[in-house]
Amino acid sequence: MDSVRMEEFVNHFNLKVFTPEIGYENKRITKIEVNRPAIQLAGYFNFFDGERIQIIGQIEHSYLESLDPELRKERIRKIMSYNVPCFIMCKGIEPFPEVMEFAREFSVPIFGTEVRTSEMLSEAIRWLRYELAESITLHGVFVDIYGEGILILGDSGIGKSETALELIKRGHRLVADDAVLIKKLNSSTLIGTSPELIRYFIEVRGIGIMNVKELYGVGSIKISQDIDLVIKLEPWDSEKYYDRMGLQEDTMEILGNKVVCTSIPVRPGRNLAVICEAAAINCRQKKLGYNAARALAERVNSNMK
Repeated sequence: MDSVRMEEFVNHFNLKVFTPEIGYENKRITKIEVNRPAIQLAGYFNFFDGERIQIIGQIEHSYLESLDPELRKERIRKIMSYNVPCFIMCKGIEPFPEVMEFAREFSVPIFGTEVRTSEMLSEAIRWLRYELAESITLHGVFVDIYGEGILILGDSGIGKSETALELIKRGHRLVADDAVLIKKLNSSTLIGTSPELIRYFIEVRGIGIMNVKELYGVGSIKISQDIDLVIKLEPWDSEKYYDRMGLQEDTMEILGNKVVCTSIPVRPGRNLAVICEAAAINCRQKKLGYNAARALAERVNSNMK
């Protein structure tokens, strides 16, 4: 997402609005980073990014209080002239009259919160990082199995939703069916969720659309989950070689991040839900430092010696 509405930001953090006369509802926030303008209040504006939210804490407020009134007005006006998205006054601080004056002149909304400055700073960045993250939508099913996020991909009609339904019956949780919205939070973390329009719904051929939350309860669904493993379901091909040891891990690239990927051939008699459970447990074991394939290979090599 390129931007997020400021109204969503204000409502999420329950901010007090000091300037209701300035329409902020349709303003957009485009930057993940948030700024505490300490060095700018001292007069240094090189490399100043005016597109960032500006947060004023006790230190900034005390410094402004110590300045000569004319110099204070000059510094505040200079920051406001960059058309910053908004100012947030933390710890219940009331804005100076000069702040209110130039806010109206440059149409910069002023908000307030009782939250500590460092907490507001970190939470704002965390929320904006999620909302403004690079994203992609993939056709598949996403489930939480034993706390591991398993993204199931495959051709239409191969059995992804049926596998998810069996997993739900076995006590696991559905995150998304049919369309999986994936966001890149950083170079090592991808998080998957469902588009709001189809959240909690699953389609099973021959039955139709079902609401998993209503059928199996709130314990059967989850809003979002990190992606830990990709499972590709594919028709069984007797001519194809399938890895039976698992010594080498294949990966799939999603939004520039590499995710461990395993292919599971589908044919009558194979219980895909049980196989997915085993894959999830094996994935967790590897993250905890135990690789069964390597352990067996080492045992065989030791016996040969």
